[in-house]
Amino acid sequence: METKTDILAIGGGPAGIISTVTARKYYPDKKIALMKSIGDGVIPCGIPYMFASLDSPDENKLGNAPLEKNDIDVIVDEAIRIDRQTKTVVTRNGAKYNYEKLILATGSVPVKPPIPGIDKKGVYLIHKSMTCLKGAIEEIKKTQNVLIIGGGFIGVEFADEASKINGLNVSLVEVLPNLLAHSFDTEFSALAEETLKSRGVTLLTGVCVEAILGAENVEGVRLSDGREIPVESIILGVGGIPDAKLATEAGLDLGKGKGIWVDEYMRTSDPDIFAVGDCAGKRDFYTHKASPVMLASTATAEARIAGANLYRLKVVRENKGTIAIYSTCIDGLVLGSAGLTENSARNEGFEIVTGIANGVDKHPATLPGANKIKVKLIFSERSGIILGGQVAGGPSCGEIINLIGVAIQKRMSFAELETLQMATHPYLTSAPTVYPIVIAAQDAAHKM
Repeated sequence: METKTDILAIGGGPAGIISTVTARKYYPDKKIALMKSIGDGVIPCGIPYMFASLDSPDENKLGNAPLEKNDIDVIVDEAIRIDRQTKTVVTRNGAKYNYEKLILATGSVPVKPPIPGIDKKGVYLIHKSMTCLKGAIEEIKKTQNVLIIGGGFIGVEFADEASKINGLNVSLVEVLPNLLAHSFDTEFSALAEETLKSRGVTLLTGVCVEAILGAENVEGVRLSDGREIPVESIILGVGGIPDAKLATEAGLDLGKGKGIWVDEYMRTSDPDIFAVGDCAGKRDFYTHKASPVMLASTATAEARIAGANLYRLKVVRENKGTIAIYSTCIDGLVLGSAGLTENSARNEGFEIVTGIANGVDKHPATLPGANKIKVKLIFSERSGIILGGQVAGGPSCGEIINLIGVAIQKRMSFAELETLQMATHPYLTSAPTVYPIVIAAQDAAHKM
């Protein structure tokens, strides 16, 4: 039996949901369906907080309310084959769905590094399934020593959360000399490291796990420097790779980063098939090189572009590359990064100048709840155009990095940021006389 639909999205994460919801707004008369292989999905960004911050892991459930509200059919089944000639998707259960436009939002699969012993009981990959995650959380809480492999955002957030569980000793191993090294310069990485150490997390940087020890169950690990550490559970937080299997088997092209190749409107090499989110290839905003960025914020931006452009191209909804904008919170310390770091800009050959500002996020600084704030901006030395920025401090930094992201997308200069007009309030922001983005831009201008 074949079912006809106009627009079919494959993937039940943020990219799949937002692409179909957007399509409903632009094409209200179309029949739209979303297919997902997991019925009990979770909100990806909330996964670490299922350990301690949420009262129950169930509070991180990713429901169907946006889909139901927008009259989008939900199909719980796994797509196993795309027939591009007949424009048909075949599922694991033997069903067939005909489409006019297809959106691939198949996401990513967690990386499983080739470490001897990786398949022992007690090693946990981060699957976006409520059932899998609840089982892993229950088992990890029964152990005394947990090791997190990977010092990027995933690993750091898991370490912070796990440190809140009474009686659980937490260690984190990262092969690079610093945590969050791909997104922050060393002075910001140091802030994250100091905060985790204050939480009692043991940091093992500049080393990697050479073997996982034990018989059937994890009993410890051997590091590349020869040390052996007793652990009973291991969380793999080393990231993911694009899930492009369905696309490649259908003959669609891949990009250099192994994600599905897409143009600026999120179209694949087949004009009737779009790809969004982790499964789609990414290009850096400034260099257009392949970028490994996998973020829900990027995925939803791409989803809105695809959803709008399915039948008619709208030039204002084009994807000009990812600025790799991140934020995280470690025991109250907010860290944000957008665009190029000083290190990555120099490695790409940019001639740059940096601007630094240190201040307080309220005025006067003696107000209750005031936090220190640090902003770093990276500019092209010749043109004065902003290339990147980093911020550390209290909750307001979560929106300050978004402001920096807008500046990058609009290719603003230090002169424009130096004359930025902003709303300020004693309880909400730094003083207008020393607003950190303005001060950082002035610092860069002075160096120029």
